[in-house]
Amino acid sequence: MKEFILTDTQTENAVLVGLITPEQNEIKSKEYLDELDFLASTAGIKAVKRFTQRLDRPNSVSFVGSGKLQELKEYIANEENQIGMVIFDDELSSKQLRNLEGELKVKILDRTGLILDIFAGRAQTAHAKTQVELAQYNYMLPRLTRLWTHLERQSGGGSGGFRMRGPGETQLETDRRIILSKIAKLKEDLKEIDKQKATQRKNRGRLVRVALVGYTNVGKSTLMNLLSKSDVFAEDKLFATLDTTVRKVTIDNLAFLLADTVGFIRKLPTELIESFKSTLDEVREADLLVHVVDISHQAFEEQLEVVTQTLNDLMQEVKPFLIVFNKTDAFSYVEKEEDDLTPRIRENISLEELKKTWMNKLNENCVFISAREKQNIEELKTLLYKKVKEIHTQRFPYNDFLYQEYDEV
Repeated sequence: MKEFILTDTQTENAVLVGLITPEQNEIKSKEYLDELDFLASTAGIKAVKRFTQRLDRPNSVSFVGSGKLQELKEYIANEENQIGMVIFDDELSSKQLRNLEGELKVKILDRTGLILDIFAGRAQTAHAKTQVELAQYNYMLPRLTRLWTHLERQSGGGSGGFRMRGPGETQLETDRRIILSKIAKLKEDLKEIDKQKATQRKNRGRLVRVALVGYTNVGKSTLMNLLSKSDVFAEDKLFATLDTTVRKVTIDNLAFLLADTVGFIRKLPTELIESFKSTLDEVREADLLVHVVDISHQAFEEQLEVVTQTLNDLMQEVKPFLIVFNKTDAFSYVEKEEDDLTPRIRENISLEELKKTWMNKLNENCVFISAREKQNIEELKTLLYKKVKEIHTQRFPYNDFLYQEYDEV
């Protein structure tokens, strides 16, 4: 779906825009804009400046207030800044998109559009491409009106000021029918792909299934390569992995299947959640979830909560889990926040001190490693072995754990 990829191949300068609201304080706003900056970099966009505004809620017409909009216009109008795009940290309505494009005269992108753009550029398999295309069409459908603002709508000459349909309105209706038809077709295609995937999962035998889950860019693919001795694509960018990869892993004499899945993110677009539900079937059907967390990230606790909440929304049952706190080599300190009204205080808390907090209650359900530096990997393997063996024993109490009969994945 190349026509929906909004960014060009060359690097483009952009400004980022976010809000400070009662639900999203200044600290959270900065964290979200940091993440938006990383998303932009992943898409090949250079964020050169940030604008924030304190509002009770987004302006229904222009997202930001009139004063901030004028400030944006003046900055963009300065040719020395060479701004070609403005990226907003929240999803924009069709009305907001249309008004912002008319006022700022540059490309307007919201967080959802940017994520979809990254997915469109990174999708490799037919499955991923179909899911991304479906998400893009679902995203574009309610925003079609802004695509036809350049066409004048003809005013009719009938009595009472009756207005005849103009070419833009006619084309809009035609495009809506085409897109609805494509959405229906893509959903049917996904059903067929899902059937094939379900058959593949059935053919994997009775091996215990383990799924790597976690926030995007926490090191799942690096850990996958380490455990399975494979070469899954891993990169220090968001959403390096879109397609689920499954490998057979053997620890001592115990074999199991390990799946690497797409990462989660805060403010995950609903279009992506719906379209990628089939990809997450690997998570739903897993016997054990290995939740990988980047403990070096200042907001790692919130990232952990985002993933946990998303998984709770996707699954009906509680599954056995193991939390892997990764990137201990990059851990430096933790920032603690008393409440939304108090500025965050930076405290130098060692990793050992951190382990004595809420993590202490996790007991053997967590382990601290560095996949990149291969630190504490043996302890992780020992825990994995123990948990997989428990699941297998419950399922096949008389099996002797020999897996020579099973085919390679």
